[in-house]
Amino acid sequence: MKKLTLSILSIAVLFVYAFSDKEIDTNAVVEVQISEWQVPWENSRPRDPYVAPDGDIWFVGQRSHYVGEFDPETEEFRKIDLEDGAGPHTVVVDDNGFPWYAGNRANHIGKVNPETGEITKYMMPDDNSARDPHTIAFNEDGNMWFTSQGANSVGFFNVETGEPTIIPVETPRARPYGIIMDQNMEQPWIALFGTNKLATVDPETMELTEIELPNADSRPRRLAQTSDGTIWYGDYSRGYVGMYDPADGSFQEWPLPSGTSSRPYAVTVDDQDHFWVVETGVDPNMFVGFDTKSKEFVSSTEIESGGGTVRHMVFDEETNSIWFGTDTNYLGRAVIN
Repeated sequence: MKKLTLSILSIAVLFVYAFSDKEIDTNAVVEVQISEWQVPWENSRPRDPYVAPDGDIWFVGQRSHYVGEFDPETEEFRKIDLEDGAGPHTVVVDDNGFPWYAGNRANHIGKVNPETGEITKYMMPDDNSARDPHTIAFNEDGNMWFTSQGANSVGFFNVETGEPTIIPVETPRARPYGIIMDQNMEQPWIALFGTNKLATVDPETMELTEIELPNADSRPRRLAQTSDGTIWYGDYSRGYVGMYDPADGSFQEWPLPSGTSSRPYAVTVDDQDHFWVVETGVDPNMFVGFDTKSKEFVSSTEIESGGGTVRHMVFDEETNSIWFGTDTNYLGRAVIN
């Protein structure tokens, strides 16, 4: 098994903004050490890792239709095969250690017994209103919210009854994509990748509200929320970091270091309110940090395997690290120093 490790501080220190002609403040640089482990199942597109309660990392193989487990201590991988054609996107692990995945190409949400490998499938409605579950997130009660990109809907899934509630998005071809829960784990926020909008749903009324971004060409793909309640996104089409403040309805944005070529995709925030985003339009992909308080870019690190595309990532507060998967068939960890 091939492992790559790369620690780059000098890139962040010397990096010059492509559009603002402003160098990174060397006093504010955040050092990042990236390690990558080659996934043993070739060309499987490992993606969307999740940190389980026991510290193991679960992820899915989109191309090879599996749910995978990685033990960071032993560096061992385990694979649980799904049905051919499942095309899984996203995995989350409940408090009991059971992984749940989105069967994107097979119209279902699945639950995996981690001991036996047994899979329980919960089919979406036959009317195709949620035919392609994409990204899923737990709420405070252990139920789920999810997006269906092609079906143009957002869903709520009750894990006890197995019943989904489907909420159509009014804007045609809005492509609901990334979804997160707010700080109270009550209200979902959604990136509408097919248009220049965010969305949120009132969990009491199940009413969906669309929020238009200022620039008509914006295409938000993934979201994160900082401790002050602000929603952050990467503008995939224009190469910007953007923020929306639900308290006053205001927006701000900043051009990414690689500009219009950056194609920001995976995003997350750490416990210091740094917004982390991967520029996937450049080779190698760049792992970029933005200080949401000072409004400065503070880090930029190459992903040694190239990345191909990093689609989703998650921050683990216990280890102060961010986990991600790459289209170059690696599972990666970025330790924040």
